[in-house]
Amino acid sequence: MRYRVTLACTLIGVALCLFNATGYDPHNLFLSMFSVPMWFVELFGDIHQVNVWFMYVLTVLSWALIGYLSDLAIARTQSRRSA
Repeated sequence: MRYRVTLACTLIGVALCLFNATGYDPHNLFLSMFSVPMWFVELFGDIHQVNVWFMYVLTVLSWALIGYLSDLAIARTQSRRSA
């Protein structure tokens, strides 16, 4: 199985975190829209109480997990077609 979607999604997560860390997203607008762990932090607590580097790591890991699950679904679909 090739991990193309996993790599692409991981790069999206890294780009999102770098975009936020460079200061081009000063109000965390893009990070709060596209980071799944950030959704849960906003639901259950204050965003300013959480370590931003921890959120960056969780964001990259969650995007990598989304990509991996997508690669698994693609591999299953392709194996069903060939069988």
